[in-house]
Amino acid sequence: MDLPLPDKLYYKIGEISKALSLNPSVLRFWETEFSQLNPRKSSTGQRLYSRNDLDLLVTIRKLLYKDKLTIEGARRVITGLAAPPLTPPEECGEPSEEIKTLLHEIREELQICSKILVS
Repeated sequence: MDLPLPDKLYYKIGEISKALSLNPSVLRFWETEFSQLNPRKSSTGQRLYSRNDLDLLVTIRKLLYKDKLTIEGARRVITGLAAPPLTPPEECGEPSEEIKTLLHEIREELQICSKILVS
């Protein structure tokens, strides 16, 4: 995702919320739900998000809003306890000739197995 942010060490919550089109309260809530999200705080208490925090926020946003996972589901994906959602077939494109050949061979073998089981 191409975000309209300059390349720097830390970003303030307002910059992040604007770039991700999210309310700052959503970002603060996500901090309570995802332990990996822990922005630094300036001497005045302003949240300072690193580039890693930003990448994590982009991932969380995708899992919740695009992939329609629950917070628990997104948490499991981020901690590695669950596989990320599969890309829908229409976004994968046409399978290569190699894959088509392999699938054809598998189908033939399954048909042979089916005939053996039926007889």
